[in-house]
Amino acid sequence: MAPSTQLGGGGGQFGLLALALGGFGIGLTEFVIAGLLPQVSRGLDVSTAAAGWLISGYALTVAAGAIAVTAATAGRPQKPILVGLLALFVAGNLLCAIAPNYPTMLLGRVVAALCHGSFFGIGSLVARRLVPPERASRAVAMMFAGLTVANVLGVPFGALVGERWGWRATFWAITGIGSVALVAIAVLVPGWAGGTSGRADLRSQLRSFRSTQVWLTLTATALGYGGMFGAFSYLAYTFTEVTGFSATDVAWLLVVYGTGLVVGNIAGGRGADHNRDVTLLVSLTGLAATLTVFGLLASSRPASVILVFLLGAFGFATVPGMITRVTDAAGGVPLAASANVSASNVGNAVGAWLGGLAISAGWGYAAPLFVGAGIVGVGLGVMGWAARGSTDSARGGGGGAGGATGEAAEVQRS
Repeated sequence: MAPSTQLGGGGGQFGLLALALGGFGIGLTEFVIAGLLPQVSRGLDVSTAAAGWLISGYALTVAAGAIAVTAATAGRPQKPILVGLLALFVAGNLLCAIAPNYPTMLLGRVVAALCHGSFFGIGSLVARRLVPPERASRAVAMMFAGLTVANVLGVPFGALVGERWGWRATFWAITGIGSVALVAIAVLVPGWAGGTSGRADLRSQLRSFRSTQVWLTLTATALGYGGMFGAFSYLAYTFTEVTGFSATDVAWLLVVYGTGLVVGNIAGGRGADHNRDVTLLVSLTGLAATLTVFGLLASSRPASVILVFLLGAFGFATVPGMITRVTDAAGGVPLAASANVSASNVGNAVGAWLGGLAISAGWGYAAPLFVGAGIVGVGLGVMGWAARGSTDSARGGGGGAGGATGEAAEVQRS
């Protein structure tokens, strides 16, 4: 454990920036493909449906890989793991850049996805150690800032580079960003922040999942994400078929949504450090209300612009608090943080599936918004149940202090 004089110092801030850069690169890989699918489909001579597996295959690998990779690396120092994960990320994107055929391209996407969940899960624990305990959620938000900025820039970045130099150039660029992030983490993240936690062996980590609070938080995460991304998956159709925007308007509307993610991530981190459970309950309430009102006012252009921003803001405001909450409930083990990333991806898949069923049933392109509101409403109920049973809720939410203290105590006991 680092001396208190080191916590929050300049080295810690540089370490957080290095983690954020890694998150930015990984976020680009996740989001950029959406704007490149037509080019990739033509370049590799595959159908649009086959090209779509470059997105869904990535998401499924993230969900499974987050737990599998974290479990496989249990008991090892975390800084070298982060460096190794980024090496995997670079290799995957390099494969995509040079892929001579579709199977190689899909393999590259799977290899890159293997690092995603574990990087954010393990990285969130490392980020917490770089700051004083009362700033834990803000540190997590700082690391996720790279992901939110990538969401804003990913699709337009991929489309711009792809149009000018071809889709392979986009993956060469991401390979370069990943290489820089790898070096930055190796140099700037202090060794004491990336050491082995006190309960790093796999058996101890699995025992942490006996906690009801862990499962309640994971469930609330899946439902919150499922509601937001279930609606987000069909926003292009909502904007064009219900609101009346043109197809070319969708790009800047998604930038508005991405800007909401950035704002929500920052606000959620600050709020969670002040009162975590209240911040999560307010964010989920705001998200459910936004989805409901969006569904009612989807035909209004001005309202849709405001509401798509709020959708991103309330949706991502839950991220820092959920991660610190689940890791605190689990005693600071990496597997819990990675499981939170898996839960969010499972929620994404289920939410999109339910939204698609609503459209197929003939309920219209605004229906996923109402479906999402219902899913988030259930998540709000789960979060309320968790908050009532939480000991840190009785102390005012103590997102950062309580959790970091608990982890430190566990290290000392070990």
